Amino acid sequence: MQRTLSFSAAALVVLSILTACGSGHTDAGYGNEPQPYPVLTLKTSEATLHMDYPATVRGQQNIEIRPKVDGYVAQILVDEGATVKKGQLLFKINAPQYEQEVLTAQAAIKSAEAAVNTARMQVRKVTPLVKKEIVSNYELEAAELALQAREAELAQAKASLQNARVNLSYTTIYSPADGVISTLPYKIGSLVAPTSEQPLTMLSDIANVHVYFSFTEKQLLDLAGTDASTTLDAKLKQLPPVLLVLANGNEYTEKGKVETTGGLINNTTGAISMRAVFSNKAGLIRSGSSATIRIVQPVSNALMVPAKATYEMQGKKFVFTVDTAGTAHSREITVSDRSAGDAYIVNNGLQAGDRVITDGIGSLKDGTKVKPVDAAASGLKAALSPGVKSGATAR
Repeated sequence: MQRTLSFSAAALVVLSILTACGSGHTDAGYGNEPQPYPVLTLKTSEATLHMDYPATVRGQQNIEIRPKVDGYVAQILVDEGATVKKGQLLFKINAPQYEQEVLTAQAAIKSAEAAVNTARMQVRKVTPLVKKEIVSNYELEAAELALQAREAELAQAKASLQNARVNLSYTTIYSPADGVISTLPYKIGSLVAPTSEQPLTMLSDIANVHVYFSFTEKQLLDLAGTDASTTLDAKLKQLPPVLLVLANGNEYTEKGKVETTGGLINNTTGAISMRAVFSNKAGLIRSGSSATIRIVQPVSNALMVPAKATYEMQGKKFVFTVDTAGTAHSREITVSDRSAGDAYIVNNGLQAGDRVITDGIGSLKDGTKVKPVDAAASGLKAALSPGVKSGATAR
């Protein structure tokens, strides 16, 4: 009998503990008191969106420096990465055969000149004899034709000399423009030719740089509009100056301008090629580098929510709002596809004056009682203040 009573008492104690644990659990957290959550009261403001596009930088001219004659590299008068001026001597090619061609052509000219003088003497000799009818007119015509042949040979010899001198001039290579020298794959003594696989170097004219990037068809229409009375070139000229974000994440000090667009939309990617030009007088930007084109677009009366205040379910986006009674409610929203990286611009689902929970929403459920705390204390208000510049990556 005593054992039965002991067992019943123990069961009663366990049941009491389980009942106490079950009744102490709430969705809001530990205990019966609502847990504090940061809450932001939404209001419209002026904002600035940054739409970023991956880009590639090219100099306004990228010139291959190639030899025009066969020979050995005799001198390299520049270094890799050097800034050169138009007309500056870059390379000397050792090609003695072209010096020999000049000497041979000069000798041929002297021989041709002697032949011309001999033919002229023959014409002068025959002319009076014809007048005196000592010889026939045929002899004079033959002498004149021989003179013309010798004169043609002289002209040909002079042309050969000019060609030899041109070939010889190709052994000294000058810079065709201002720019920056790229790598030097050939060293002194290397055999080079016009058909060599690699050029002697690349010369990049980077006084201005061209930055190439792509728009989707939708992005282009969003920026340019659908007004059929205005040409696309005219619309592009109306675009505000664009910014260039360098590889280290810093914005380039000079602003650029969208100059041109490709004529066709790529059927595979649905993108259209664009080009912006930037001044590069200081030579900070080098051809071939990667960067990001940033188009700044102001947005008026924007209603923005922090990105971390949202969550997704089945491809839809939601936030938790708080009513006057302190109850959290899940609400579906739609946002702009050109939203900021740290905040979204709300199109539908919220309005000014709504209170949104900005952090810790992973532990919330619809209908949970919460203790609202002003989110301004955490700095979120400053992050969404008017004129904010938020980095957005265009898709």
